[in-house]
Amino acid sequence: MPQVAARINSEQERWLKDYFRTKSAGAEFILPWAVDTFFRAIMALKGVFSPAELKTIVESYKDVRLLPDTTRTSYLLLRVMDACELNNLHAVHGASKSALEAKIKRLDDTQATAIMVWSSAFWVSRNCTAESLDEYIRMY
Repeated sequence: MPQVAARINSEQERWLKDYFRTKSAGAEFILPWAVDTFFRAIMALKGVFSPAELKTIVESYKDVRLLPDTTRTSYLLLRVMDACELNNLHAVHGASKSALEAKIKRLDDTQATAIMVWSSAFWVSRNCTAESLDEYIRMY
């Protein structure tokens, strides 16, 4: 199995040891579960948002570095609405600002985090181009 070097804090290490006996056993369970859960969430969210709305969200996360403390629905809403106000992104992609706002407000923090991570991931991918954005939205 491929190895992954993850960075965790002391509290997370203690949690893994408490629940799984060892840090390695916990990481071996949690990481694949988190990846699977992330992709299931993205597939479900793609049924909620239109391609134009997804493009607006992804473009809102260009040059944004996510931090665990800012992965909440309220931060997603603020980021996307600011991008719409300042750069008219919703109009560029043909999305309704009010419909997008209403859909974001219905997300829980876990769903919002998934879409924020997914959006940010596009900008650090090797295939990050305007043409590949359409494919990214269709593919994931």
